Amino acid sequence: MVLASAIRVLREYERGVVFRLGRLIGLKGPGLVLLIPMIDQLVRVDLRTVTLNIPPQDIITRDNVPARVTAVAYFRVVQPRDAIVQVERFLEATSQIAQTTLRSILGKAELDMLLAERERLNENLQQIIDEQPEPWGVKVTTVEIKDVEIPAQMQRAMARQAEAERERRAKIINADGEFQASERLYDAAQIMSANPTALQLRYLQTLVELGSSEASTIVFPMPIDLLRPLAGVADANGAERSVAMTK
Repeated sequence: MVLASAIRVLREYERGVVFRLGRLIGLKGPGLVLLIPMIDQLVRVDLRTVTLNIPPQDIITRDNVPARVTAVAYFRVVQPRDAIVQVERFLEATSQIAQTTLRSILGKAELDMLLAERERLNENLQQIIDEQPEPWGVKVTTVEIKDVEIPAQMQRAMARQAEAERERRAKIINADGEFQASERLYDAAQIMSANPTALQLRYLQTLVELGSSEASTIVFPMPIDLLRPLAGVADANGAERSVAMTK
């Protein structure tokens, strides 16, 4: 029994903080550690990254919207001596720091920022939370906001707002298309008005498109100037027939 209490084996990710008659004498491990029975006391410290689930926090955003936020933090012990000597139960202390900081920081943000800019908020949370447990030998590496719950009434209002925004964008796009089309038609009309031949070609092209169907009836409008010579010939022929009959 005495021999078992004098020999300890620490894994690669563990360190042992050794106290002799209550006095800190050093850090041991990994591997085989020899202790003086009944005099030395060893406290194991895990150096691996710890996943800390932050309990859901009820907050009021800057624009007075109630929300419920859940997050997760990742931290590890970088100074085992300080983690044992400087604070009691460093895991619980780090969890409390994370909770209070989460409520403080997110309470200063608006709802839109909380929903759309999580990456920046995560960085701010990580920096602020990491500063406080630093004297304890604890390093906070990552803080992530997992979920943001808002009241159902607010969700419906946001859905109506998003739908109205989509309709507004659709109307703007449609109006822009109509405006661009009218500009192109105006440019085409200006070019054709300056060149009658282009206007006639466009007219003939339209007739070809209309005549593709067998049920179509095309009426060709003809300028009156083209009919006047024919009318003069017809009048001359009629006069000659009248003279002949008189004779």
